[in-house]
Amino acid sequence: MILHLRRFVLPVLAVFCLQISTAGAQSGIPSMGDTARGELTPVAEYKLGREIMQQIKGDPAYVNDLVLSEYLSNLGNRLVSANAETRGELSNDFTFFAIRDGTLNAFALPGGFIGVHTGLLLATQSESELASVLSHEIGHVSQRHIARMMGQAKQDMLIPIASVVLAILAAQASADAAGAVLMGGQGYALQKQINFTRDAEKEADRVGFQILKGAGFDTTGMTTFFQRMQTATRTYSDAPSPYLRTHPLTADRIADIEARVRHEPYRQHADDIDFYLVRGNARIDQDDSEPALHNAATVFEEQVKSGSRIQMTAGNYGLALIALHRKNPADAKAYLQLAKKSAGNAAAKSLALNSLSIEILLESGQAAEAAREARAAMNLFPSSRAIAHLYASSLYASKRYDEAAKYLRKQAQSYRDDPDLQRQLAKVYDALGKKALMHMALAESYGLVGAYQAALEQLKMARQSPDVNFYDQSMIDAREREWKKIIRESLKEKS
Repeated sequence: MILHLRRFVLPVLAVFCLQISTAGAQSGIPSMGDTARGELTPVAEYKLGREIMQQIKGDPAYVNDLVLSEYLSNLGNRLVSANAETRGELSNDFTFFAIRDGTLNAFALPGGFIGVHTGLLLATQSESELASVLSHEIGHVSQRHIARMMGQAKQDMLIPIASVVLAILAAQASADAAGAVLMGGQGYALQKQINFTRDAEKEADRVGFQILKGAGFDTTGMTTFFQRMQTATRTYSDAPSPYLRTHPLTADRIADIEARVRHEPYRQHADDIDFYLVRGNARIDQDDSEPALHNAATVFEEQVKSGSRIQMTAGNYGLALIALHRKNPADAKAYLQLAKKSAGNAAAKSLALNSLSIEILLESGQAAEAAREARAAMNLFPSSRAIAHLYASSLYASKRYDEAAKYLRKQAQSYRDDPDLQRQLAKVYDALGKKALMHMALAESYGLVGAYQAALEQLKMARQSPDVNFYDQSMIDAREREWKKIIRESLKEKS
């Protein structure tokens, strides 16, 4: 028994010894390391989150729906901007995105990247409910729970290691005693993780509640959504939803939220019309197979029959999305007109309705009209990424290639992390016969989603293009060095 433990612990003990600080060595007591803030700086946290996000963007589950993404971004940043202290130690912007998944879940990545499953978006029944989930995730980020958890994990890793060391000594007297020491150390580490998670959830609730309140949303949205999830879990399954597994709801946590709500005056919040519309996008983004579209159409038709103006608008908008997806722009236009009619004055301020109108014109072959409408929409939504992409698409469809290239180059300078802009730019360069620039733009689009080998292959083709010039060659060389370095560092980390 003693020999077996010794063979197991020798390599581990070496790691344990490396963790002992100078002060710890002097006192004879091993140090468990510095605080989590010393373990992972805000800059390192953002870099880690950005690397993870790069991989997510290349995954089929990532929802590349500009209208839905923009709605989440606008809602999320409204919450972040409600209180100057929300950002905490992070100076970078928050990023909000959707994941194609029918389960009820949301999550925060290091550095302020917050994802929402399409299933959760469909489960929320008011904008305040959705805002409460985002506020909770923002709370995790602002309190740097992920950085602290990583630091905690590094410290907790030493607990079972120390247990093994003690078990060797205990085994000299009793094998049973050695086993008890090992189990006790593992159990203590697990309990510490559970306690940390519970504390982090309560802290995220507290911070999220203040964010929700400061942004002018109905704070009861936090309790109604959590209560509905718990009820659904008890009614339909013994297994909790993914959200409840990753965000465990305890009785005292719910009571704490309810107490906070009771002490606040009721505040009615007028939901943005796009909250109801983009749920149609989420339903189709989640599953666009023909059987799923048939089921979605049934849901949208029921909304139209409800008699509620907002539900009628959402239902007809959803039916227009399905018609467009099926390449039937005439029906899509008819449903869109019905949606606009029931929306009334709110239609003009809806990004979803304006964007869909331009898409229908493009699908109908009315490129010039689409460009005019997109240009007008840019005045209404000057910072809209969805409208910017549609304007570029309409310029391309109108064969205004030089104008499209100029516009896209300017956009790419302002939004350097947008791979779609680079893909659009590549199409325009191809139409202009600029092969080197086309391959360079494609290389940038691959690089932005972490597909560095594919990016390097595009650079190789750009270098071999007959129209490549000296300036292009220098840009290619610089990018090639940069991406090869990233690949080498990645391989080194894996090894």
